[in-house]
Amino acid sequence: MTVLIVDDHPSFRASARTLLEAEGYEIVGEAENGAAALQAVKDLHPDLVLLDVQLPDMDGFQVAERLCALANPPAVVLTSSRDSADYGSCIQICGASGFVPKADLSGAAIAALLIA
Repeated sequence: MTVLIVDDHPSFRASARTLLEAEGYEIVGEAENGAAALQAVKDLHPDLVLLDVQLPDMDGFQVAERLCALANPPAVVLTSSRDSADYGSCIQICGASGFVPKADLSGAAIAALLIA
């Protein structure tokens, strides 16, 4: 499965890349904000976008809505250092496959959301 990692913190992008590659995911790109994420999806056509909720230019929910409206949308898994309860129903409304707290990120956690 090909993955685009979207987060404004280079250290998180690097650790997520290392963790997911070790679990068999192919990281095809990284983006540091929503605009770059939208362009990267058009250019790279990932199967999955791991998307931080808090980005500098637009929030992850807005990015997820735009991605899910594409003709052939990637799966979107939101992530944050905060708990999913902090976001209420926004996770379901934006069209994302689900949410994984950054502290709990793993290939298994992502796979569980995608097969659910």
